[in-house]
Amino acid sequence: MQDYREFLAEVLISEEDLKRRVVELATEVDADYLNEDDPLLLICILRGGMIFLTDLMRYMKVPHQIDFMAVSSYRVGARASSGSVRLTLDLQTDIRGMNVLLVEDIIDSGNTIAYVLEYLETRQPKSLRVCSLLDKAERREVVVPIHYRGFEIPNKYVFGYGLDIDEYYRNLPFIGVADTGKLSVPG
Repeated sequence: MQDYREFLAEVLISEEDLKRRVVELATEVDADYLNEDDPLLLICILRGGMIFLTDLMRYMKVPHQIDFMAVSSYRVGARASSGSVRLTLDLQTDIRGMNVLLVEDIIDSGNTIAYVLEYLETRQPKSLRVCSLLDKAERREVVVPIHYRGFEIPNKYVFGYGLDIDEYYRNLPFIGVADTGKLSVPG
């Protein structure tokens, strides 16, 4: 396994900037939901959103529950989307009548999040909003509403803070840009 420093082109978002923005997002969510009578459910899209969800929850004051979904548009070992979205883990919670906040690590083409939103709408939540740490708006193929946006980023291959390269490097405390020419071929 390569040391990430061998292919780290730049640190795009520092640990300090991530923390500051996550605190700001938690404050925005609190402002919208603290006076709501209906429960708030945070749904994390696994696996990339896990670290973001955990940090966001720590700074939120509004009472909430959590649940998880896993959705894939990538083939095993692939570094690019196949374009076909499939649900690999469904919710355990009945979301009917609940305020739902979908917590995502990154939105690029929008295809995956559009699929999840359409799927969740059929379960009749009271409200359904999206909180994404990263937004690659220039890659968007489908219009999707992002109610809480951490950072808009350029179309670069990023990793760290939950985002992986071949399932590694999620634990890094920053968002880095990979020099893809220096990455080993998976296999």
